[in-house]
Amino acid sequence: MTKRPLRVLIVDDSASVRQVLTAILNDDPDIEVMGAASDAYSAARKLQVELPDVMILDIEMPGMDGLTFLRKIMAQRPIPVVICSTLTEAGSRALFDALEAGAFDIVPKPRVDTRNALMESADRLRQCVKAAASARLRKREPRVPVEKKLTADVIMPPPVTTRVRPTTERIVCIGISTGGTETLREVLEVLPVHSPGIVIVQHMPEKFTAAFASRLDRICALEIKEAADGDDVVSGRVLIAPGNRHMLLQRTGTRYHVAIKDGPPVSRHRPSVDVLFRSAAQYAGANALGIIMTGMGDDGARGLLEMRKAGARTLAQDEDSSVVFGMPKEAIERGAAEKIVSLGRVPQEIMAWAHHAEPARSA
Repeated sequence: MTKRPLRVLIVDDSASVRQVLTAILNDDPDIEVMGAASDAYSAARKLQVELPDVMILDIEMPGMDGLTFLRKIMAQRPIPVVICSTLTEAGSRALFDALEAGAFDIVPKPRVDTRNALMESADRLRQCVKAAASARLRKREPRVPVEKKLTADVIMPPPVTTRVRPTTERIVCIGISTGGTETLREVLEVLPVHSPGIVIVQHMPEKFTAAFASRLDRICALEIKEAADGDDVVSGRVLIAPGNRHMLLQRTGTRYHVAIKDGPPVSRHRPSVDVLFRSAAQYAGANALGIIMTGMGDDGARGLLEMRKAGARTLAQDEDSSVVFGMPKEAIERGAAEKIVSLGRVPQEIMAWAHHAEPARSA
């Protein structure tokens, strides 16, 4: 039997946005737009007739705003909801509230100013819709579109085979995507101030990472900030890659710092986990701990394997505690992860490794 396409309901007050989203999604044979609504009340009437596999929802709408509508949906009949919004610094609070209310993920409204921008936006949206449906319907495997996917080679060459000598400075590198906002909070808020320096690539749109870092900084003992070019990686500090920019770990003598660079998407993402992990393999080697966590796709799997070959310790989050078991699964299948751990164990693993405990054993 032929598998039916995923059915999507679009809720946005802009007719032009509804048209663009409909065209993007219907262009994928695995997705079908079942309808579109200009406000929450029209959407509610459609939900009484048929429940979609995924809903795409705007935040700013007349009448009932998207956040209020989302909370009502999650309280009455939860379905996977992807927030599609114009992202601004001022509006970041509402977007975080949407994630806390149960939204699956957030994507920016498609850019139509250039062909490449539109293609990137379209690919991201379709992937997110499939991952949202997959997270609810565990047996359904989303089909990944066949297209050219760049590797970290476009940002920096593969790491040399010579291993970096261990030093007293230890660095934790984390790669994470869908479901990462709450997952990172659970990890970082229990880490003590004397934790090793941490660098994170969280797949997140531009203009969102600064507010995300600031929010975490207010509730955690650690200093948490959006990374800027040249920032030092030191004990007690967490650097989060800025949206739409790659972040690389670099080393000058015994001092670690980050470089923020432009460049094409790698593994369909910018920032890319593969880029961060490759730079850690090259410049940190055995001084690093690589952790890959919840997320869709395979970004970070190659880089984590490069880290392991360079002498780093490597961990992957387990399936039961992952919102989407895509990135960790790919890393595990490639032999990149020495150990598979639950979300609750991640902070303990970080501190045990930081205090030179026994290295992680193979799962």
